[in-house]
Amino acid sequence: MTKVFGHYMSSEVLMLWLIEAVLSFTLIAALLAFGTANLVVSKAVFSDTSFQIVDMAALVAVLFGIVGPALGLYRRDTLLYTRRLLINIGLVALVVLPVLALLARLLHADFLRLITTREAMWLPHVLLAWLFCLIVTRSAFRFALRHGVFARRILLVGEESRALFPSATGAHEAAFFDVAGTLAGDEAEALDPAALRARGIWGIVVGTSAGVKLPTTSLLRCKSAGIRVFNAVEFRKRQFRRLDLERLPADWLVFAETACAGRLNQAFKRSFDVVLSVALLVLVLPLMLLTALAIRLDSKGPVFYRQERVGLGGKPFTLLKFRSMRVDAEAAGPAWAAAADPRVTRIGGFLRRTRIDELPQLLNVLRGEMSLIGPRPERPHFVAKLAAAIPHYNDRSFVKPGITGWAQVNFPYGASVEDARMKLAYDLYYIAHRNLFLDLLILASTVRVILFREGAR
Repeated sequence: MTKVFGHYMSSEVLMLWLIEAVLSFTLIAALLAFGTANLVVSKAVFSDTSFQIVDMAALVAVLFGIVGPALGLYRRDTLLYTRRLLINIGLVALVVLPVLALLARLLHADFLRLITTREAMWLPHVLLAWLFCLIVTRSAFRFALRHGVFARRILLVGEESRALFPSATGAHEAAFFDVAGTLAGDEAEALDPAALRARGIWGIVVGTSAGVKLPTTSLLRCKSAGIRVFNAVEFRKRQFRRLDLERLPADWLVFAETACAGRLNQAFKRSFDVVLSVALLVLVLPLMLLTALAIRLDSKGPVFYRQERVGLGGKPFTLLKFRSMRVDAEAAGPAWAAAADPRVTRIGGFLRRTRIDELPQLLNVLRGEMSLIGPRPERPHFVAKLAAAIPHYNDRSFVKPGITGWAQVNFPYGASVEDARMKLAYDLYYIAHRNLFLDLLILASTVRVILFREGAR
């Protein structure tokens, strides 16, 4: 894993993204400059020099390079399954084309002529070139995965280390490592760095159970020989980008990285929330007015749904949503939404699947009760229940709750204590590593979650 602006990312996936970006730029630039008779970029389209060809190729490659990850082109399912890859490619193309039409003007290019004149019908060729690039790189990537090219062999030491990896041996495809074997703590005293390197061992993951003496001298010899040594909990955090709740010390939050803890960073995040919320409200105001009318016509009751939630520092606040359920939905008491919930109205089902019901929470952000990015605010009834069952649950109130968050883009809707436990593991990772880069990554991933309706109920 590579740490990028405080956030752990897969080195293999980053390399794949870089290769695809460079290859896409090269192919597109070549098509624009040296294409066939039907692919001539005339002076009527580009006003003068070849630099504009390079600029246009760079613009297209950058757009694909930004929109692609946002819509999930580098997630595990699209890396491994062709059907999901093709669906994502189609969505990326649909998003990139209108953006390209707007930005092409900056290059003094007549975009309409680029896509309509016979002599400059380059766009289909560009899309085919990009598709060809992805097919070639993904085929090579999958071939490498199947033959273990990326699989780093690790050795587990100690009972705790083995407990963290239930599948004791074999490949862990999503994380690009193989468990080569396990050793008890006393067996690790005799570790020979030369023998480990001969076996192709890349790293050692060591459990740190209380009262167990670590083979420090042996591990230091291995580290000096270039073999990486990891604490088991830290290794899991790097690979899966979530925290291990059961092994998290009580004072973890005191020593967490918390990149946005300073006053200046907090002020910047608040400014970011306000500016983006205002821009989004202006953009979606017509949609919100139509939604309010549809709710009013669909069922009796108020347009907005007000509900008490737990915010920063455990303080309650009133969350706003478009009403998507009947007014008597909780006559029997608070309950999580279920799949195909009968309490949901006709228009409410659509609002929940598309997340339009969340738009009024932009007002909560402007009022300072929420942030755009953060743990989802939970109801006091469920907070009390979950805090009693899950360690560190109240730690999520260390930051403002958010409309979207790291847990929302990595785990589906939670409707049980175990789901809440997994989402908390992601939320606490966000709290420990939060910064502008991670916030932007979450915002981009939220687009994918909305378009694919991931986890909506």
